[in-house]
Amino acid sequence: MDPIWDYLRRTPEAALFLCLASGYALGRLRVREIQLGGICGTLIVALLVGQIGVQVDAGVKNVAFALFIFALGFSAGPQFFSNLNANSLRVGVLSIIEVIVATSLVLAATALLHLDRGTAAGLLAGAATESAVVGTAGEAIGRLPLPPDEIERLQANVATTYTITYLFGLITIVLFTTQAAPRLLGISLPDEARKLWTQYAGGDELARDQTPAMPDLVGRLYLIRKDGAIDEDGMTVDALEDAMRANITIERIRRGARDLTPFPALRLRAGDRILVVGRREALVAAAPLLGRELPAETGMELALEARRVFITRKDVDGLTVDALRALADKRVRHGVYLQALTRADRAVPLLPHTVLRRGDVVTLYGAPVDLDRATAELGYRITQTDSTDLVLLGFGIVVGMLIGSIVVPVAGVPISLGTGGGALVSGLVLGWLRARRPTSSALPPAAAMLLKDLGLATFIAVLGLSAGPHALDLIRSYGLTLPVVGVLVSLVPALVSLFVGHAVLKLAAPVLIGGIAGQQASTPAISAVLTSAGNSTPLLGYTVTYALSNVFLPLTGPLIVALAGQFGR
Repeated sequence: MDPIWDYLRRTPEAALFLCLASGYALGRLRVREIQLGGICGTLIVALLVGQIGVQVDAGVKNVAFALFIFALGFSAGPQFFSNLNANSLRVGVLSIIEVIVATSLVLAATALLHLDRGTAAGLLAGAATESAVVGTAGEAIGRLPLPPDEIERLQANVATTYTITYLFGLITIVLFTTQAAPRLLGISLPDEARKLWTQYAGGDELARDQTPAMPDLVGRLYLIRKDGAIDEDGMTVDALEDAMRANITIERIRRGARDLTPFPALRLRAGDRILVVGRREALVAAAPLLGRELPAETGMELALEARRVFITRKDVDGLTVDALRALADKRVRHGVYLQALTRADRAVPLLPHTVLRRGDVVTLYGAPVDLDRATAELGYRITQTDSTDLVLLGFGIVVGMLIGSIVVPVAGVPISLGTGGGALVSGLVLGWLRARRPTSSALPPAAAMLLKDLGLATFIAVLGLSAGPHALDLIRSYGLTLPVVGVLVSLVPALVSLFVGHAVLKLAAPVLIGGIAGQQASTPAISAVLTSAGNSTPLLGYTVTYALSNVFLPLTGPLIVALAGQFGR
């Protein structure tokens, strides 16, 4: 094996990509509901490879983390600011509980166990399963007035402690949300999720790879009969659509050899062929009024479009789906059907009583001319683009670095956001501005996802490689103490949130349990919860706390480093 080790030492970039590939392969392994994920897997592999003395330039680590944290902020900005309202903060209280309780427990452990700053920060990052804390804390340590060897040791302790405690924190939150929380509440999660889904007036939910045999939105061609709804005077287009409560739209009319443009006052005549688009149940109900259904006819085809629209209108925030339909101008809603709803990159149940938020993405279905009117009223169209604005990316990170360089003394302790926290704030603001002014610079979702995944994984790999030689020393020093404390730091905030959410906030059980998974920004936990619940109602809580915790938790990194110096060693 010596030639291989020598090659990796001489070619650290090869070692870096080896850690990324092997780490993500390790992270895909699953034991029941538990899956490490690519970031933790990468750090484990990097710590092992780091034992042979591979060193990667620290500049690679800094650039990778800056790209990651800016992209994280840019993606989270619209949802973060849209959740700063009374309704969302009712669930968002859980994120605040997570930050306060977890930070307090880590500081208490720091004082009792005499932890150093690196170990304390790694404990918070791992137990709260928030990888970004590793970066913000490690950067804060790098600015301390300490010898380079001591800074390297403390940063190594962040990585090692994170690796040790992450696994136990992950197992704890997955088991708590899927097993312990329902038992403590005395409920069956699948039953409660089913009740909530029914309460929101939903039908059976389909899995991601399933499609209904009878789709909700359909188009049909009819031959108008005189013995239907049409009398000698005829029925107007507007009257027919109103009779079906605007759940159908007449898109094409052919009278003899002439094609007519539908308009509200146009009267339908016996013998007209009309193309009707709408919800299946409405078309079934309308069939007796219309006449005989016809097969396809040349020239009566219509291309419909599914369009993703970002909601920016302030007065839409807080409205239910049903309320939006009722309040929308008839001209605007004509021919437009809501098909899907996404919040924080997660599909949310689109039910009559689902509350819409500014920053949500709705999928609208209909003819392009109808969609244009609705899009202008709701927000802006999300267009697919492969182009990333590098001006936005570069200047955004520079502005973030300037913000992070500001130092504010708090109780005699110098506190600053650092490059990571500053870039996060810069990304949040620019992402929010981009949502409000869609004509401004863009960072496409696919590009942002790549920057987040590759940036964080590269940062973690470089950190693990440099921390490798120190890892065994830390493990020998604390033994099983860190895993036990990690379980407590993960479990206690979840217990407090469960009590407050149930007894004080009166949250529905699926929403509460989803919110607890989100307060730790735990993707494995919400995946396990959704599987256990049987539908997506827990996402109504998860999307709120996930967006808030993805901002609050990384900002605790510099705070822990500053305060741990007062409590520990």
